[in-house]
Amino acid sequence: METLACIKCFPAGLLLIAASGTESLSFNPIKLVILCGWVYLCFYFVQQVQYSLLVPPKYKTIAKLSALFVGPILFFVLLIVDIVRQISSERQKNVFEIIKQRFRKAFAGRGPSGPAKSREETAIKLLDSSGTELKQIYGHGKSKREDRHILDITEHIIWDALQEQASDILIDPKNDSTYTVRYRVDGVLRIVEQLETGKCQAVINSIKAVSNMDISERRRPQDGAFIAQTADGMASFRVASAGVVNGEKLSVRVLSKKAGMYTLENIGLSDKHRSIIKNEISKPSGMILMCGPTGSGKTTSLYAMLNEIDLYTRNVITVEDPIECVLPHASQIEVNPKAGITFAKSLRSILRQDPDVITIGEIRDEETAEIALRASQTGHLVLATIHSYSNESALVRLLDLGVTEVLISSGLDLVISQRLLRRLCSNCRKPAQLTKNQIADFRRKKIDYKHLYRAEGCELCHGTGYRGRTAIFDMLVVDNELKASIVSSDSWITELRKSGDEQGKSNLRKQGLKMVLSGVTSLEELKRVIG
Repeated sequence: METLACIKCFPAGLLLIAASGTESLSFNPIKLVILCGWVYLCFYFVQQVQYSLLVPPKYKTIAKLSALFVGPILFFVLLIVDIVRQISSERQKNVFEIIKQRFRKAFAGRGPSGPAKSREETAIKLLDSSGTELKQIYGHGKSKREDRHILDITEHIIWDALQEQASDILIDPKNDSTYTVRYRVDGVLRIVEQLETGKCQAVINSIKAVSNMDISERRRPQDGAFIAQTADGMASFRVASAGVVNGEKLSVRVLSKKAGMYTLENIGLSDKHRSIIKNEISKPSGMILMCGPTGSGKTTSLYAMLNEIDLYTRNVITVEDPIECVLPHASQIEVNPKAGITFAKSLRSILRQDPDVITIGEIRDEETAEIALRASQTGHLVLATIHSYSNESALVRLLDLGVTEVLISSGLDLVISQRLLRRLCSNCRKPAQLTKNQIADFRRKKIDYKHLYRAEGCELCHGTGYRGRTAIFDMLVVDNELKASIVSSDSWITELRKSGDEQGKSNLRKQGLKMVLSGVTSLEELKRVIG
């Protein structure tokens, strides 16, 4: 605070001295401009020192005061030190390449959001579950230069993943001498960096250390978690390690805090589907079951439903593994098998807490499925997810878990199947080049194919041709007719096993085709997701 006060007072005092004590300045506007430029350059470099990784925290105040008087000189000294350090760590690059890279980054940060981004990038902190910073765990203050460089690489990997809005970070050995770092962005993996084995193993140890995992154990699978603090807030991560051929593999799941910001209006639902869901969640009891493969957005849709519920007048309790977003005025329980907290045990205790709405992160076993369906019969609204390919196969999955037909028919009200399609990049999309067979097929079905686009690739989308994702849905309302068929007919199970997946795929393909015809996505993306 003293430094900021000094900064605020410094320019006024300096200009008064310049105006009163040096008469030549009042008659020489060039000198006055140079003096003002030097003063504000000093202020700018004070900010650069504040967020520079080259200056240890205990020397920040001294460096900022020095920058007030010799700002540009100190900045260029730090820049030279940084370039020398990078040359020693990245011997494959020469001096001119590094200087060119530095200038490119400097000019890239001159946009409206450039300076802010630079501050956020250097201000990221990795914390363990107790709030201890990685630098303290790893001994950053007393470590050697190479150790500090490893921590910088670790922080930049996490920071870049947040900037790219990646859902997963995968670090795995390519061979004996090289590791690859990959991000899963919009559901697709891409390689972002390759590191030497020794350097990457040190990065893995850093992540394991901040995740409270045993860094000496490289063969046995381990789980952990850590937090990243940035200018935008806190981001949570789940870590899993396993011993593989040529080394150790690390998977880091980025828990999106944006999941709690979605509503039914902005997740891609049509007006018809939105009205069906609103009608179901307004009921005092019943069960809505979300199904789909891993990473298809089921949890995000559950949060969107919860955002439509009045949390002030209804007691909402969730059981999740893990909790991806904190909901105000809702009670959230995180599953922890090591502590004996499972979905089934949590559900049994929840029923004694007078809940109105119960949310289950995933139905995995018979006991959880049975308790959830019975709760939906006894005056509770239950929202849950299950891993299955289609709506019909979700019913079959419940039967495979041992749930009776009577319990399914009496407790289940709505089943929703979901997939995520990548959106075409609006900056580089091009008109689609259709084959003669495709054109003939569209003409036969009387479909307007003139607004179809394909992915091209540019710098904004990192050459993928896609930016962001949207959801498509297939809904099965368990009405009285279907309930009666489930209870009375013995052949409905066989019919569902035969035609369920294909029927669900067909409905999803219709929804996806509407996105293709409106120019949101491409035929290739629809084929990749639906088949």
